Amino acid sequence: MPASRRVPALACLVLLSCSLGGCGSISSFMAGGMADLIPAWAGGLPADAPPRPGSPEYEAYPKRHEQQQSGAMTGPDPATSPSAEAVR
Repeated sequence: MPASRRVPALACLVLLSCSLGGCGSISSFMAGGMADLIPAWAGGLPADAPPRPGSPEYEAYPKRHEQQQSGAMTGPDPATSPSAEAVR
């Protein structure tokens, strides 16, 4: 390729790479919303991730999480389990 054709080609390549890099920094609001749409298998949010602040589900999440934690703490009574009788 002659030198006279390399300069415009290089200028176009630099211009395209700069404009492509600028696309990612135009709107951080949009980038945050797009991250929610990435599937979990591709590195997105897992299914059990808590909801984002400001969403309608966010207000109910702490209550539901607290109920699940309190439900996990209750279980069978160790004094009345069959394995407790074997120790006595």
